[in-house]
Amino acid sequence: MSKISFKAGNMLYPLPAVMVSCGREGEKPNIITLAWVGTICSDPAMVSISVRPSRYSYDIIKSTKEFVINLVTEELTPACDYAGVRSGRDVDKFKKLNLTPYISEYMATPAIEESPVNIYCKVDEIKHLGSHDMFIATVVGVTVDDKYMDENGSFRLDNAGLMAYSHGEYFGLGDKLGSFGYTVKK
Repeated sequence: MSKISFKAGNMLYPLPAVMVSCGREGEKPNIITLAWVGTICSDPAMVSISVRPSRYSYDIIKSTKEFVINLVTEELTPACDYAGVRSGRDVDKFKKLNLTPYISEYMATPAIEESPVNIYCKVDEIKHLGSHDMFIATVVGVTVDDKYMDENGSFRLDNAGLMAYSHGEYFGLGDKLGSFGYTVKK
């Protein structure tokens, strides 16, 4: 085997591509597609999203200090792609994509009802990094689509048909390969 060297860059793939919803009171809510999203702490539950300051959603999130991460299924992939290539300055993405704003008990910022999981986030810090600024946020609540609950009351996200983003392309998640700790279980 031989290796080829590339210049420094982000090759950490695949990633979840998510639709992040945001909104200011009295204005139409917006959706931005992001792949620079991740878990940064489990207790307290915290996440990060990285957004270019030039993006329409940037100022909305910066001023309201809240956003919702909406997971994307294979069925929602066309909406996810569109939300990433069209600006909310020019189009009402909820309306154009026939998506339903969902208001939870956690915040006034709407989630996307069609998403299987909505993660409600309050911004704690904005870190200026370079091409993107990172919003570090605490998760204040989660809503899930009850159609993914099984007869035992367990949430079966594996049945949602989630997609992933890899180097400019979208992929459905494949077959289950194992579960955490399977290599050492007896």
